Amino acid sequence: MPFVRNAWYVAGWSRDFGAEMVALTMLAQNLVLYRASDGHIYALEDRCPHRLLPLSKGKRIGDTIQCGYHGMTFGTDGRCVRVPGQSNLPKSAYVDSFPVLERHGIVFVWMGDPDKADPALAFDMPELGQDGWHLHHGDKLHIRANYLNVAENLVDPAHVSFVHPTTLGNAASENVPVHVKTSGEVIVAWRWIRDAEPIGFFKKFGGFDGNVDRWHYYYLHMPSTAVIDFGSADAKLALPEDQRDNGVRIFALHFVTPVTEDYTIDHWLHLRNTALGDESASDQMDAMFRVAFAEDKAILEAVHQEEQRPQKRKPIRIAIDKAPNVYRKRIRDTIEAEATDDLGEPVSPVFVQHD
Repeated sequence: MPFVRNAWYVAGWSRDFGAEMVALTMLAQNLVLYRASDGHIYALEDRCPHRLLPLSKGKRIGDTIQCGYHGMTFGTDGRCVRVPGQSNLPKSAYVDSFPVLERHGIVFVWMGDPDKADPALAFDMPELGQDGWHLHHGDKLHIRANYLNVAENLVDPAHVSFVHPTTLGNAASENVPVHVKTSGEVIVAWRWIRDAEPIGFFKKFGGFDGNVDRWHYYYLHMPSTAVIDFGSADAKLALPEDQRDNGVRIFALHFVTPVTEDYTIDHWLHLRNTALGDESASDQMDAMFRVAFAEDKAILEAVHQEEQRPQKRKPIRIAIDKAPNVYRKRIRDTIEAEATDDLGEPVSPVFVQHD
């Protein structure tokens, strides 16, 4: 299965990468990442060009990696700097290097044409660096399912009432219509539930003792980053849509990274305008998010298993599928556009960019 390659994908949080080599797979490509003495993180193809042993099975010598089989050694740019027993270095003695960007404690890797690796294309939002917002890096969810199903789930407010009845939803939203906007670069799905009982999450963190107005805004950025803006406010305030900051407002960010066709990692974090600086609140929110996201995982993995079995007919589509349908088409169009580029040449070592 082809992937969208000319994009920044999240490999993990800054805290995940230090002097030790970290082996991981993104878009079916094995990588080894490590933080060098200059403080930057470098990502290399995790396969020696000699006998194909993963470089992560070798060892670091300073800022280089020595293959654990015959000692060929590679620098941060992927070029071979030593072949034991000979002085000449073959031109083909290199591994691919991948541009890395580190921002807001998030580590991005560019998986496509390195000449197109523009840091401006990496996901960002003003609240990540603004006062009045608490940023907390959460966890990563391992899902045995295709990444497209995972991403679609993150632009689908309708599932919340049924999959998360005790945490992120309740029965009050079951028949509330979902609005969808697909005209811009970002696909948006949203709805408001007015004058209803607060959900479990905001009973715990909002301190509400009466009915609330609550909202869900789902923003899906190509190829697979989702921002979920959700919150609640006292129903007596009758907040308009553009005054959500006056309520208890939380952004849940999901960076969906394909590992293989059948395996996805969802790195998630949250931003909030309440309990600023309170890490105990962060821990409590993490616990509730883990419960909710485990519910998503169970659904998505069950769906994936059924997709692998013979089907007598195609799945039906209903009104709430507008956003996922548009998303699938955009992914197909992007992959087709990339296929017209000449990506058949070997990828030469590249300079690694950082913020």
